Amino acid sequence: MAWSHADVSDQSGRTALVTGASGGIGLETARVLAARGAHVLLACRDVGRGRAAAARVGGSTEVVRLDLASLDSVREAAARVRGRYERLDLLVNNAGVMFPAYRRTEDGFEAHFGVNHLGHFALTGLLLDLMTAVPGSRVVTVTSLAHRAGFGALDEDAARSSTGRRSLTAYGRSKLANLLFARELQHLLAAAGASTVSLAAHPGLSPTGLWQGDPPRFLRPVAAAGLRWLAQPADRAALPSLRAATDPGVPGGAHLGPSKLFESRGAPAAARSSRASRDVAARARLWRLSEELTGVRYAFPPVSGVVESSVAVCPVTGARG
Repeated sequence: MAWSHADVSDQSGRTALVTGASGGIGLETARVLAARGAHVLLACRDVGRGRAAAARVGGSTEVVRLDLASLDSVREAAARVRGRYERLDLLVNNAGVMFPAYRRTEDGFEAHFGVNHLGHFALTGLLLDLMTAVPGSRVVTVTSLAHRAGFGALDEDAARSSTGRRSLTAYGRSKLANLLFARELQHLLAAAGASTVSLAAHPGLSPTGLWQGDPPRFLRPVAAAGLRWLAQPADRAALPSLRAATDPGVPGGAHLGPSKLFESRGAPAAARSSRASRDVAARARLWRLSEELTGVRYAFPPVSGVVESSVAVCPVTGARG
Protein backbone atom coordinates (compact mmCIF):
# COMPACT_ATOMS: atom_id res chain seq x y z
CA MET A 1 0.00 0.00 0.00
CA ALA A 2 1.17 3.57 -0.73
CA TRP A 3 2.85 5.30 2.21
CA SER A 4 1.59 8.82 2.95
CA HIS A 5 1.66 11.59 5.54
CA ALA A 6 -1.01 9.72 7.48
CA ASP A 7 1.50 6.94 8.10
CA VAL A 8 3.94 9.14 10.02
CA SER A 9 3.78 7.81 13.57
CA ASP A 10 3.55 9.76 16.81
CA GLN A 11 6.88 11.54 17.38
CA SER A 12 6.13 12.87 20.87
CA GLY A 13 9.19 13.02 23.09
CA ARG A 14 11.61 13.03 20.15
CA THR A 15 14.00 15.79 19.14
CA ALA A 16 14.75 16.23 15.45
CA LEU A 17 17.16 18.51 13.60
CA VAL A 18 16.43 19.30 9.96
CA THR A 19 18.97 21.24 7.88
CA GLY A 20 17.71 23.62 5.23
CA ALA A 21 14.36 23.85 6.98
CA SER A 22 13.52 27.44 5.99
CA GLY A 23 11.78 26.38 2.80
CA GLY A 24 10.91 23.66 0.33
CA ILE A 25 11.33 20.01 1.28
CA GLY A 26 13.13 20.81 4.54
CA LEU A 27 10.26 23.00 5.73
CA GLU A 28 7.72 20.30 4.85
CA THR A 29 9.77 17.66 6.66
CA ALA A 30 9.96 19.85 9.75
CA ARG A 31 6.26 20.70 9.57
CA VAL A 32 5.12 17.08 9.58
CA LEU A 33 7.53 16.05 12.34
CA ALA A 34 6.34 18.94 14.52
CA ALA A 35 2.69 18.16 13.78
CA ARG A 36 3.32 14.61 15.04
CA GLY A 37 4.72 15.92 18.32
CA ALA A 38 8.48 16.15 17.78
CA HIS A 39 10.52 19.11 19.00
CA VAL A 40 12.16 20.28 15.78
CA LEU A 41 15.37 22.27 15.39
CA LEU A 42 15.27 24.20 12.13
CA ALA A 43 18.90 24.57 11.06
CA CYS A 44 19.05 27.47 8.58
CA ARG A 45 21.65 29.80 7.11
CA ASP A 46 19.26 32.78 7.28
CA VAL A 47 17.89 33.10 10.82
CA GLY A 48 15.15 35.51 9.72
CA ARG A 49 13.84 33.03 7.16
CA GLY A 50 14.19 30.31 9.77
CA ARG A 51 11.98 32.18 12.22
CA ALA A 52 9.37 32.77 9.53
CA ALA A 53 9.48 29.05 8.74
CA ALA A 54 9.11 28.17 12.42
CA ALA A 55 5.96 30.27 12.55
CA ARG A 56 4.58 28.30 9.59
CA VAL A 57 5.63 24.97 11.06
CA GLY A 58 4.02 25.59 14.44
CA GLY A 59 4.35 23.17 17.32
CA SER A 60 7.57 22.98 19.31
CA THR A 61 10.45 24.43 17.31
CA GLU A 62 13.76 26.23 17.63
CA VAL A 63 15.90 27.94 15.00
CA VAL A 64 19.62 27.16 14.88
CA ARG A 65 21.90 29.18 12.61
CA LEU A 66 23.84 26.86 10.31
CA ASP A 67 25.84 27.83 7.23
CA LEU A 68 27.09 24.60 5.68
CA ALA A 69 29.50 26.60 3.51
CA SER A 70 31.51 27.38 6.66
CA LEU A 71 33.01 24.69 8.88
CA ASP A 72 33.28 27.28 11.67
CA SER A 73 29.51 27.78 11.44
CA VAL A 74 28.97 24.01 11.47
CA ARG A 75 31.03 23.73 14.66
CA GLU A 76 29.18 26.64 16.27
CA ALA A 77 25.79 25.12 15.43
CA ALA A 78 26.83 21.73 16.79
CA ALA A 79 28.14 23.35 19.99
CA ARG A 80 24.83 25.15 20.48
CA VAL A 81 22.85 21.94 20.07
CA ARG A 82 25.20 20.05 22.39
CA GLY A 83 24.90 22.80 24.99
CA ARG A 84 21.11 22.53 25.07
CA TYR A 85 20.31 18.87 24.45
CA GLU A 86 21.53 15.59 25.88
CA ARG A 87 20.01 13.48 23.12
CA LEU A 88 19.00 13.73 19.49
CA ASP A 89 16.57 11.30 17.91
CA LEU A 90 16.56 12.40 14.28
CA LEU A 91 19.05 14.21 12.09
CA VAL A 92 17.83 14.98 8.57
CA ASN A 93 20.67 16.20 6.36
CA ASN A 94 18.42 17.92 3.85
CA ALA A 95 20.01 21.24 2.91
CA GLY A 96 21.81 21.63 -0.38
CA VAL A 97 22.87 23.94 -3.18
CA MET A 98 22.65 23.48 -6.94
CA PHE A 99 24.47 25.82 -9.33
CA PRO A 100 25.13 28.38 -6.57
CA ALA A 101 26.28 31.94 -7.12
CA TYR A 102 29.66 31.32 -5.45
CA ARG A 103 32.42 29.00 -6.65
CA ARG A 104 34.03 28.02 -3.35
CA THR A 105 32.99 27.72 0.25
CA GLU A 106 34.58 29.74 3.05
CA ASP A 107 37.06 26.87 3.53
CA GLY A 108 38.06 26.71 -0.12
CA PHE A 109 36.00 23.72 -1.26
CA GLU A 110 34.02 23.43 -4.49
CA ALA A 111 30.61 24.78 -3.53
CA HIS A 112 28.47 21.69 -4.19
CA PHE A 113 30.90 19.29 -2.55
CA GLY A 114 31.58 21.58 0.39
CA VAL A 115 27.95 22.35 1.24
CA ASN A 116 26.10 19.22 0.20
CA HIS A 117 28.60 16.68 1.50
CA LEU A 118 31.40 18.03 3.69
CA GLY A 119 29.19 20.34 5.75
CA HIS A 120 26.80 17.51 6.53
CA PHE A 121 29.66 15.07 7.15
CA ALA A 122 31.09 17.43 9.77
CA LEU A 123 27.73 18.21 11.37
CA THR A 124 26.81 14.54 11.70
CA GLY A 125 30.17 13.65 13.21
CA LEU A 126 29.93 16.46 15.76
CA LEU A 127 26.43 15.42 16.88
CA LEU A 128 26.55 11.65 16.53
CA ASP A 129 27.34 10.84 20.17
CA LEU A 130 24.02 12.48 21.11
CA MET A 131 22.33 9.75 19.06
CA THR A 132 24.23 6.47 19.33
CA ALA A 133 22.61 5.36 22.60
CA VAL A 134 19.09 6.51 21.67
CA PRO A 135 16.79 3.67 20.52
CA GLY A 136 15.21 4.44 17.17
CA SER A 137 17.57 7.32 16.39
CA ARG A 138 18.16 7.90 12.69
CA VAL A 139 20.38 9.91 10.38
CA VAL A 140 18.70 10.58 7.03
CA THR A 141 20.84 12.05 4.26
CA VAL A 142 19.06 13.48 1.24
CA THR A 143 20.62 12.56 -2.09
CA SER A 144 19.28 13.01 -5.63
CA LEU A 145 18.53 11.28 -8.90
CA ALA A 146 21.45 13.38 -10.14
CA HIS A 147 23.90 11.16 -8.25
CA ARG A 148 24.04 9.18 -11.50
CA ALA A 149 25.72 12.19 -13.14
CA GLY A 150 28.53 12.16 -10.57
CA PHE A 151 31.30 11.09 -12.91
CA GLY A 152 34.95 11.21 -11.98
CA ALA A 153 36.91 10.54 -8.81
CA LEU A 154 35.73 11.85 -5.46
CA ASP A 155 39.18 13.05 -4.47
CA GLU A 156 40.81 16.20 -3.15
CA ASP A 157 41.12 17.70 -6.63
CA ALA A 158 37.35 17.42 -7.09
CA ALA A 159 36.74 18.76 -3.58
CA ARG A 160 38.82 21.90 -4.22
CA SER A 161 38.02 22.55 -7.88
CA SER A 162 36.81 26.03 -8.75
CA THR A 163 35.13 25.00 -12.01
CA GLY A 164 32.00 23.28 -10.71
CA ARG A 165 29.62 26.16 -9.97
CA ARG A 166 27.48 25.52 -13.05
CA SER A 167 28.40 21.89 -13.58
CA LEU A 168 25.82 19.11 -13.45
CA THR A 169 28.72 16.71 -12.92
CA ALA A 170 29.89 18.61 -9.83
CA TYR A 171 26.37 18.62 -8.40
CA GLY A 172 26.03 14.92 -9.22
CA ARG A 173 29.34 14.15 -7.48
CA SER A 174 28.11 15.84 -4.31
CA LYS A 175 24.90 13.81 -4.39
CA LEU A 176 26.86 10.61 -5.04
CA ALA A 177 28.96 11.54 -2.01
CA ASN A 178 25.76 11.87 0.05
CA LEU A 179 24.74 8.34 -0.86
CA LEU A 180 28.19 6.85 -0.25
CA PHE A 181 28.35 8.65 3.10
CA ALA A 182 24.95 7.35 4.23
CA ARG A 183 25.93 3.77 3.41
CA GLU A 184 29.38 3.92 4.99
CA LEU A 185 27.91 5.52 8.12
CA GLN A 186 25.43 2.65 8.40
CA HIS A 187 28.26 0.13 8.01
CA LEU A 188 30.26 1.75 10.82
CA LEU A 189 27.24 2.17 13.12
CA ALA A 190 26.25 -1.45 12.70
CA ALA A 191 29.82 -2.62 13.35
CA ALA A 192 29.84 -0.62 16.60
CA GLY A 193 26.49 -2.02 17.72
CA ALA A 194 24.99 1.47 17.93
CA SER A 195 21.26 2.05 18.25
CA THR A 196 21.41 4.67 15.51
CA VAL A 197 20.83 3.77 11.86
CA SER A 198 21.69 5.68 8.71
CA LEU A 199 19.49 5.91 5.62
CA ALA A 200 19.35 7.84 2.36
CA ALA A 201 16.39 9.36 0.55
CA HIS A 202 15.86 11.34 -2.61
CA PRO A 203 12.83 13.55 -3.39
CA GLY A 204 12.47 12.92 -7.11
CA LEU A 205 11.67 16.16 -8.90
CA SER A 206 10.12 19.14 -7.13
CA PRO A 207 10.00 22.85 -8.06
CA THR A 208 11.68 24.09 -4.88
CA GLY A 209 14.09 26.97 -4.32
CA LEU A 210 16.98 24.67 -5.20
CA TRP A 211 16.21 25.42 -8.86
CA GLN A 212 16.75 29.16 -8.41
CA GLY A 213 20.47 28.86 -9.13
CA ASP A 214 22.17 29.45 -12.47
CA PRO A 215 22.16 26.13 -14.38
CA PRO A 216 24.13 25.56 -17.58
CA ARG A 217 22.31 26.88 -20.63
CA PHE A 218 21.83 23.43 -22.16
CA LEU A 219 20.06 22.20 -19.03
CA ARG A 220 17.45 24.96 -18.77
CA PRO A 221 14.88 23.62 -21.27
CA VAL A 222 15.30 20.08 -19.94
CA ALA A 223 14.79 21.25 -16.37
CA ALA A 224 11.77 23.36 -17.32
CA ALA A 225 10.10 20.44 -19.09
CA GLY A 226 10.91 18.01 -16.29
CA LEU A 227 9.54 20.31 -13.61
CA ARG A 228 6.40 20.94 -15.64
CA TRP A 229 5.51 17.33 -16.44
CA LEU A 230 7.19 15.14 -13.83
CA ALA A 231 7.59 17.19 -10.66
CA GLN A 232 5.56 16.92 -7.49
CA PRO A 233 4.99 19.57 -4.81
CA ALA A 234 7.35 19.87 -1.85
CA ASP A 235 4.96 18.23 0.60
CA ARG A 236 4.93 15.08 -1.56
CA ALA A 237 8.64 15.29 -2.29
CA ALA A 238 9.31 15.23 1.47
CA LEU A 239 7.70 11.79 1.86
CA PRO A 240 10.85 9.71 1.19
CA SER A 241 12.72 11.64 3.91
CA LEU A 242 9.80 11.34 6.31
CA ARG A 243 9.46 7.62 5.73
CA ALA A 244 13.20 7.08 6.20
CA ALA A 245 13.06 9.10 9.43
CA THR A 246 9.94 7.59 10.99
CA ASP A 247 9.02 4.18 9.56
CA PRO A 248 10.45 1.47 11.86
CA GLY A 249 9.90 -1.07 9.10
CA VAL A 250 12.58 0.56 6.94
CA PRO A 251 16.01 -0.80 7.91
CA GLY A 252 19.29 1.01 8.22
CA GLY A 253 21.15 1.27 4.94
CA ALA A 254 17.95 1.70 2.94
CA HIS A 255 17.66 4.21 0.11
CA LEU A 256 14.15 5.55 -0.56
CA GLY A 257 12.67 7.62 -3.36
CA PRO A 258 9.42 8.18 -5.27
CA SER A 259 8.05 5.05 -6.90
CA LYS A 260 6.59 6.32 -10.20
CA LEU A 261 7.65 7.92 -13.50
CA PHE A 262 11.34 7.07 -13.30
CA GLU A 263 11.37 7.86 -9.57
CA SER A 264 10.40 11.48 -10.24
CA ARG A 265 7.16 11.38 -8.22
CA GLY A 266 4.83 9.06 -6.32
CA ALA A 267 4.75 7.35 -2.93
CA PRO A 268 8.11 6.52 -1.32
CA ALA A 269 9.62 3.07 -1.81
CA ALA A 270 13.00 1.43 -2.27
CA ALA A 271 15.04 3.42 -4.80
CA ARG A 272 17.60 2.33 -7.34
CA SER A 273 21.11 3.72 -7.46
CA SER A 274 24.17 3.71 -9.68
CA ARG A 275 26.93 1.12 -9.58
CA ALA A 276 29.30 3.83 -8.32
CA SER A 277 27.10 4.36 -5.27
CA ARG A 278 27.54 0.71 -4.32
CA ASP A 279 31.35 0.75 -4.45
CA VAL A 280 32.46 -0.27 -0.96
CA ALA A 281 36.08 0.78 -1.52
CA ALA A 282 34.95 4.21 -2.75
CA ARG A 283 32.87 4.61 0.41
CA ALA A 284 35.92 4.04 2.59
CA ARG A 285 38.15 6.36 0.51
CA LEU A 286 35.56 9.15 0.66
CA TRP A 287 35.23 8.71 4.41
CA ARG A 288 38.99 9.09 4.97
CA LEU A 289 39.14 12.11 2.67
CA SER A 290 36.18 13.76 4.41
CA GLU A 291 37.78 13.36 7.83
CA GLU A 292 41.01 14.88 6.52
CA LEU A 293 39.30 17.84 4.83
CA THR A 294 36.93 18.71 7.67
CA GLY A 295 39.12 17.81 10.63
CA VAL A 296 36.15 15.91 12.09
CA ARG A 297 37.03 12.34 13.01
CA TYR A 298 34.22 10.05 13.98
CA ALA A 299 34.41 7.89 17.09
CA PHE A 300 32.26 4.77 17.45
CA PRO A 301 32.71 3.66 21.06
CA PRO A 302 30.82 0.58 22.28
CA VAL A 303 27.39 1.60 23.52
CA SER A 304 27.12 0.54 27.16
CA GLY A 305 23.62 1.80 27.82
CA VAL A 306 20.63 3.35 26.11
CA VAL A 307 18.50 6.41 26.68
CA GLU A 308 14.88 5.65 27.37
CA SER A 309 12.50 6.19 24.48
CA SER A 310 8.82 5.56 23.97
CA VAL A 311 9.25 5.05 20.22
CA ALA A 312 9.27 1.56 18.72
CA VAL A 313 12.49 0.65 16.95
CA CYS A 314 13.67 -1.81 14.35
CA PRO A 315 16.92 -3.77 14.64
CA VAL A 316 20.09 -2.53 12.97
CA THR A 317 20.49 -4.68 9.91
CA GLY A 318 23.61 -3.28 8.27
CA ALA A 319 24.06 -1.50 4.98
CA ARG A 320 22.92 -2.77 1.59
CA GLY A 321 25.56 -3.09 -1.03
